[in-house]
Amino acid sequence: MEFTFDLNTIWFILIGILLAGYAILDGFDLGVGALHLLFKKDEERRIAINAIGPVWDGNEVWLVTGGGALFAAFPDVYATVFSGFYTAFMLLLFVLIFRAVALEFRSKQEAKWWRQMWDVLFSVASIVIALLMGVALGNIVTGVPVGADKEFAGSFLGLITPYTVLVGITTVALFMMHGSIYLVMKTEGEIQQKARGWVNNTIIFFVICFVSTTMATLVYFPHMTQHFKDTPFLFILALLNMLAIANIPREIHHKKEFKAFLSSCASIAALLALFAAGIFPNIVISTINPDYSLTIYNAASSQKTLSTMLTIAIIGMPFVIGYTITIYWIFRGKVKLDKMSY
Repeated sequence: MEFTFDLNTIWFILIGILLAGYAILDGFDLGVGALHLLFKKDEERRIAINAIGPVWDGNEVWLVTGGGALFAAFPDVYATVFSGFYTAFMLLLFVLIFRAVALEFRSKQEAKWWRQMWDVLFSVASIVIALLMGVALGNIVTGVPVGADKEFAGSFLGLITPYTVLVGITTVALFMMHGSIYLVMKTEGEIQQKARGWVNNTIIFFVICFVSTTMATLVYFPHMTQHFKDTPFLFILALLNMLAIANIPREIHHKKEFKAFLSSCASIAALLALFAAGIFPNIVISTINPDYSLTIYNAASSQKTLSTMLTIAIIGMPFVIGYTITIYWIFRGKVKLDKMSY
């Protein structure tokens, strides 16, 4: 389908930006959680937790905003996805809550068993969140059984396939890479050296998963490449992604952690841009009949609603961005433990 820059497309891009912002910001603290148990000392684990402590809840604002934007712009997609993926979303909500509880409760007692219990729950919850998000993205690629009435006609177990699990594992690997770089940037001394040693290993883990996922996509879901064939210029997204990933070990080697982190952010943004370009203009592809797929046109709100909500978004987005920048500026620098720390 030919690209048309209209209100529907603008909202598709805007929701993509919000979800990319969430993946970039919450991705590193999910990655820190996934790596958490690799730290053996209590002080090291506290430093890792406090590296994300001031910002993790603010990062999730981007997810809430993205969900709200999806509801406003594409209500049929919101209804179909949230009802069809109900079990998965309830599980996601459960682990999100448990992860937050683990962060808050861990340091309430000094007993070793108490802290170990919450450490395990925090790490497992972080991995499960990343995995579920990847599985959801995988299902968007493969398509789901959506009928003519725009209702989901499948089951929770039907969403779990080798491909969607592969995408889920790739997402976990991506966030682990992102989180290890963030730890190098926010820590110093022995703990920083440990995190620095993890960066290359997580990059290798991610690259293996990414290549495997890409090959599986090209073989089994060629529709994801159609726009790239029609518009070769889009291949620059893949090139930028590869360059961003390749630049990470270079910047880490030169001890330029912030530049390495920016490269990691760029790789996540490029990956999601590749995903968005692949599915456009579809949002939910129907495996029952392609004509039943939910697109940015047949699942959208009225043009008046899209226009009004865009005005609200233009007014509101600077507050979200400003809040995020302010928090990161206030809590910049290396992590130091004090009596107010987790």
